[in-house]
Amino acid sequence: MSMKRYILLAVPFLLASCSSLKVSYDYDKQGDFSKYKTYAYSEDAQKLPVGDLNRTRVLNAVDTEMAKKGFTKSENPDVLIDIHVKAEKRTEATATTTGPGGYGYYGRYRYGGGFSTTQVNYNEYIDGTLFINLVDMTTEKIVWQGRATKTIDEDANADKREKNINYAVQQIFLKYPPK
Repeated sequence: MSMKRYILLAVPFLLASCSSLKVSYDYDKQGDFSKYKTYAYSEDAQKLPVGDLNRTRVLNAVDTEMAKKGFTKSENPDVLIDIHVKAEKRTEATATTTGPGGYGYYGRYRYGGGFSTTQVNYNEYIDGTLFINLVDMTTEKIVWQGRATKTIDEDANADKREKNINYAVQQIFLKYPPK
């Protein structure tokens, strides 16, 4: 499967179960977050490289969280919301050894011996990350970034996708504004 396809899958299947979502934040420690009241989306966010239905789900989830934080959309915004997705293919190897194997010593005599086998199992999976950046329109610099990472569940249905996207975006915005 191509990396482009993984990126297209990243957001819709971001969460298989909410418990393993990893969320982190970063922000400008000098920023005055009380001055931000309006927002708009960057061109990249409006063209997020996922399917149209999932792009709409992400933007709706962000709109909901921004409204909860007291923001309104504007043609002349205080902050620009920039959204990105990243998919990373990972491989995990697990080795299992069976049988007595090896040799031992007792005094000056060698004992034991035998055969052992080691089986290595490889598990390939995709980690999807959703980044949400708030860019100060005056300075054109990122003042806050939230991100959520989760192993992608390729079997999620439409209702689960929407629920998962809403949950991920909600968790990203839990620490906004920074204290």
